[in-house]
Amino acid sequence: MLKKNFLICLCFSFLLFITSSNSIENKILIKIENQIITSLDVNNEYKYLVALNPNLKNSDTNDVIEFSKKSALQEKIKKIEIEKNFNKPMVPQEFLEQILQNVYSRIGLTNLEEFKNYLIINNVDFENVKNKIEIEALWNQLIFIKFSSKVKINEKELREKIKDNSTFIKSYLLSEISFEVSNIQELDKKFQEISKDIIDKGFDFAAFKHSVSPTSNVGGKLDWINENSLNKNIRAAIKNLEINDFTKPINVPDGFLILKINNIKNTKIEIDVDKELQKLKNYEKNNQLNQYSKIYFNRVKKDLEISEF
Repeated sequence: MLKKNFLICLCFSFLLFITSSNSIENKILIKIENQIITSLDVNNEYKYLVALNPNLKNSDTNDVIEFSKKSALQEKIKKIEIEKNFNKPMVPQEFLEQILQNVYSRIGLTNLEEFKNYLIINNVDFENVKNKIEIEALWNQLIFIKFSSKVKINEKELREKIKDNSTFIKSYLLSEISFEVSNIQELDKKFQEISKDIIDKGFDFAAFKHSVSPTSNVGGKLDWINENSLNKNIRAAIKNLEINDFTKPINVPDGFLILKINNIKNTKIEIDVDKELQKLKNYEKNNQLNQYSKIYFNRVKKDLEISEF
């Protein structure tokens, strides 16, 4: 059962956080309950963020340090909650290897040894990377246990998205910025702020700075998504966009979403309706679990005593 649950959870958001260093004065920056985050922890996060997102080398160092501090805090909060809910939690080795493959393939590497060498060059410790992946995997397992029964799938609606007579299907390589505003009056101001950062510093930078999605740590990058997997609001928002364009804010259940089109492809296929339906069901399930993840994380964070120095 554990392996089955991990397999289901694997698709939704095994996106990572960060690692290593030893030549910096070590100061306590944040205290969470009885645990701490130090300047060394933040420096480790900084190195790993830059290793996974080389474009950050062109960003303002102080901004990236702030991203790193946020990332370290998120990870610590998740670790605290995991330890409250699991006794000696472990990620099965086969799933850990699959997650690692997803990570290094995103930066154009083809095998684990290449990834290890890449980390050494960037002064990042591989064991720390594994530890961070395990935390994220266990967090997703926790979300699955708590909320999978609440996931609702409208199979009839999904079937209607599948076109039996299609020979070509359009797919998009997307990046996302997920954000929230306290009231609708702030939306335009927030969008102008995000747009300015996208235009001046790039979408990756804007995602690190503004996005509340787990994908913020990889510049908001998503995998290829076929158009049948997207709801009608998102399909309408990106329908007439070109590569490198980005949308206006799209209203989604947990806030607002800005999408950038990194690439588009049309693939000739023979549609297997049942197989395509299962893909859509998995996508919708993962999407809902991600929404529950953000809600639950905010609730956990609110209940913790957090002090910054």
